[in-house]
Amino acid sequence: MLRILFTGGGTGGHIYPILAVTEELQISSGQMDLELYYFGAAGQYQKLLETNGIQVAKILSAKIRRYSDFRNFIDILILFPLSVVQALWKVFWLMPDVLFSKGGPGSLPVAFACHIYRVPIIIHDSDSIVGLANRMAIPWANKVAVSFDSAIEPLLQKFKNSEKLRGKIGLVGNPVRRSLVSGAILQKQAGKRLFGFDSEKPMILIVAGSQGAVKINNFMLEIAEELIKDFSAQGGPASGWQILHQTGVKNFNEVKNELDIIMKNHSEEEKKCYKIVPYFEKNLKDAYAAADLIVCRGSAGSIFEAAAFGKPAILVPLSSEVAGEHQIANAYEYAKTGAAIVIEEENLKPNLFMAQLKSLFSDSEKLNSMSEAAKNFAKPEAAKIIAEEILRLGAKSGE
Repeated sequence: MLRILFTGGGTGGHIYPILAVTEELQISSGQMDLELYYFGAAGQYQKLLETNGIQVAKILSAKIRRYSDFRNFIDILILFPLSVVQALWKVFWLMPDVLFSKGGPGSLPVAFACHIYRVPIIIHDSDSIVGLANRMAIPWANKVAVSFDSAIEPLLQKFKNSEKLRGKIGLVGNPVRRSLVSGAILQKQAGKRLFGFDSEKPMILIVAGSQGAVKINNFMLEIAEELIKDFSAQGGPASGWQILHQTGVKNFNEVKNELDIIMKNHSEEEKKCYKIVPYFEKNLKDAYAAADLIVCRGSAGSIFEAAAFGKPAILVPLSSEVAGEHQIANAYEYAKTGAAIVIEEENLKPNLFMAQLKSLFSDSEKLNSMSEAAKNFAKPEAAKIIAEEILRLGAKSGE
């Protein structure tokens, strides 16, 4: 039996890669019995982790905010020491064979506890700028996996013993769930028909993400009527584009009410060109398959999922005030490959956005080259590589 512990910050960017690795562990472990645990801030994802066979225990989460806030003192002076004691206690009684840390608030105390008890540690960071918790835990790690090649050299420069770090760091990409990218994947035309769209007209998929959905939702509502117009004389498609827009569960009703008002004087045929959903669950794969272009944030999860499906993208990263620089850095790093265009939030204006759409859809060669660049960037083996390393280190520690 192998006892595997996960930890992370409790956002989708931490949880979904863990689920991707879990899927691969269950395949790669063969006849070996696995016990899976998550210590940290699971937040709204606790039920999802438990559904996937991972037992969850909460560790207090101390967060360092990127702005002056009295809560920083509370978190650093009170919550963090308490979380360390909590992690030391819980890890002692569990005594896992290996820890896989995704970083983020709540992960550092768990990594520290595992270091104290000599539990092998694998760290994975999704972003092109490695997060603070992971940077602090790197000296304790046996292996360090990154998603972007550009993350490696800055890390090596930060540590005195860079040659030792170079020997344990590797570029693997960001894990994408096997269940999302394997099995039967619809052809683009079939995917469009599944969502009630015209199979011959271009479709744009909007996946805004949970934190930044409001700004993108409001922007898309602002240009909704423009999107469904006939642009054949201006380099765009006849009868405009078809839009499939994930609003986020908490924003769905508000967006629906506003969209109903906006489309009130349009024909039923035009109304069918703009569809909203609160959240893609089992049919996210079909939505990606159907899309000609994806508009999404600059999170590593969004980027690597778009790449896995070979889809051109327009990236609108969260502003640095909200998420630091990592989404902006991710977006531009990915755009260097030719797979995406970046529009930062302050530049997200109707004229600029529409000009980009018309330019892209009037140049099929450009869209095709973006698609090929996305496929070349994708790292479909990321979750498998990490799972195999977890099993190797875990089995070695149990000898």
